[in-house]
Amino acid sequence: MSRIGKRPVQIPDGVEASVSGQTVEVSGPRGVRRFVAGDNVAVAMENGSIVVRPRGPSKRARQQWGMSRTMVANCVEGVVNGFRKTLDITGVGYRAQLDGGDLKLTLGFSHEVRFSIPEDVSITLPRPTQIIVEGIDSQQVGQVAANIRRWRRPEPYKGKGIRYAGEFIFRKDTKRK
Repeated sequence: MSRIGKRPVQIPDGVEASVSGQTVEVSGPRGVRRFVAGDNVAVAMENGSIVVRPRGPSKRARQQWGMSRTMVANCVEGVVNGFRKTLDITGVGYRAQLDGGDLKLTLGFSHEVRFSIPEDVSITLPRPTQIIVEGIDSQQVGQVAANIRRWRRPEPYKGKGIRYAGEFIFRKDTKRK
């Protein structure tokens, strides 16, 4: 039995949810999200909450049970609060700035890196060395943050690069004679 899958997803006030077949549609103050569940699970509305159940005892049905429930919960969380990833830039001369619909990154290359911002994601810069990625889709927010981080991963000797806020970088000592 899946401990996560057993729990129903509560629908808070101000959020409308509908289930038609395998499709769950959730609309709230931040937008609309849809999730299409696999054929191995059954999705239903019961008593103002969304319940996900496996259709059989197969291993695949049990695997998708907890994952489908979490995806529905993420849809509800996204339209209510949204998701956020914070990136910190460390390094002399490393900085970011917004330029129209692009994010310009100065990361020690011979050129500036231009990163186009997707429509469903918003990026803010409280400081030139901090990037905040926000949106209603958890997967898309995480992917955009990972794509930005990929341009200059933190290196272990000086710690320069783009890191997630709170991320620990294992530091190495330099060579000694």
